[in-house]
Amino acid sequence: MTAAVGQRALAWCGAWNQAHPWDHNAHHHGWIERHLPSHLNAALDVGCGTGDLVRRLSRRASHVTGLDADPASIDTARRLSHEQHNVDFRCEDLLTADLPSGYDAITALAVLHHVPFEPALVRLRDLLTPGGTLIVLGVYREETPSDYLLSAAAVPANLVMGTAKTRQRRSAQRPLAMTAPTAPTTTTLREVREVAHRQTPGAALRRHLFWRYSLRYTAPLHVGR
Repeated sequence: MTAAVGQRALAWCGAWNQAHPWDHNAHHHGWIERHLPSHLNAALDVGCGTGDLVRRLSRRASHVTGLDADPASIDTARRLSHEQHNVDFRCEDLLTADLPSGYDAITALAVLHHVPFEPALVRLRDLLTPGGTLIVLGVYREETPSDYLLSAAAVPANLVMGTAKTRQRRSAQRPLAMTAPTAPTTTTLREVREVAHRQTPGAALRRHLFWRYSLRYTAPLHVGR
């Protein structure tokens, strides 16, 4: 499958998803939760959008902070979470936000392609408490034949998933429209792997079906002298 064909398929899927919207990131929320401890003291969700994952994490964390640079998304997140007292939302940029270190869990969904990847990954790594877990769900630019093959396989799966979720919502509320600006993906999976090897050694990197990859990293425990 050539790059041109792959880009046409992605463009067609994008147009189709406008008519049959479903959240590709929320599809992975259950997977993310399965890879986090059952109890957390402090958690951070970067690129939190309207706060869906923050609210899910609040069921197992003493406190969860949601961070997003889009004011409209943060306003909606605060409105939807007004009854939850163990969450807060901040409208700031990841690289410049004044954040405390010591998070037991940090999640970042489809956000690191909006910022320089390596500095962002280093920032997230440094915000973890020893033994803390970082989970990145990112998008990548296709480069290899296997990338394009998986993209091709995702097209019919995307149609099936979108159709099923549209039917489930016939009597439910239409999902909130995304107000945050999107950005093209420039980092390839090879480049993600190279940065992860330098900055988060031992991280588990996996390619997922719906144009996503995951990076899971556990911060090392301090070794006593």
